[in-house]
This record gives sequence, C-alpha cells and structure tokens, in this order.
Amino acid sequence: MIAALICVASVAVLLQFFMAYSRSIIAAYRKSTLSEQVREVVGIEGENVSSDQFRRLVQLIRLCPQKADDRVDLKVVGTYYRMMGVLRSAARTLAPRITAWAEHERADCAYFVAVALDRRIAYSRDLLAQQMSGQ
Repeated sequence: MIAALICVASVAVLLQFFMAYSRSIIAAYRKSTLSEQVREVVGIEGENVSSDQFRRLVQLIRLCPQKADDRVDLKVVGTYYRMMGVLRSAARTLAPRITAWAEHERADCAYFVAVALDRRIAYSRDLLAQQMSGQ
C-alpha cells in the first residue's frame, strides 16, 4: 500500500515538473514574433495561431532541414499538446474553465510550432546563402 502511494506521488510530481517545463519552453517562444512569410504560408491572420493548425504546422516543420536545438523541444510540446487535448475532452462537460484553459494552452503549443517553423525557414535560407557564396 505504501509503495503504491509513493508511486502515485512520484507520478504526480513528475507530471507537475513536465507541465512546468513545457510551459517554460512555450513561454520562451511566445516572446518571438512570426515573420510575414510564415504567416502567408500557414495562413495565419493576426497575432494568434489556432490550436487546430498544430498538426499542419508539424507537417510543415518536418519538411524543413532539422536543427539540433529544437528537436527535443518539439517532442515535449507535442506531448503537452496531446495532454491538453485529453484534459480538454475530459473536462468539457464538468469544468468549462478548465476546457477554455486547455484550449488556450493548445493554441500556445501551435504558436510554438509556428515560431519553430519560422526559425527553420530562416535556417534554410542561411544554408542556401552559405552554399551560394561558397560557389
């Protein structure tokens, strides 16, 4: 019985740490602004990105050359996005505020992926410029 209690407490603490880590990654990217080129490619109007665009943004980011510095962050945010989807579905009828919060978090995840896409496109442009100047 004590072992089960310790296991449950450990999982709860790990989940809390994971959420805090995910939110800190998202907050760091939230400070960035998206370029007009990415807004046009993705079809983003205004400053916010819809949570429904997450999967499409992930598909687009897979087409870009990988940067080693954001691969783990993308996996973490993808997991967090799915967790918020489960929470949103579970709380839909019981707690509308939690549903709204989870939807907001999912939109922030989509914005994170849009900024990562913007950075990868800029990275691709830099690679192309380096190749062109080296020839």
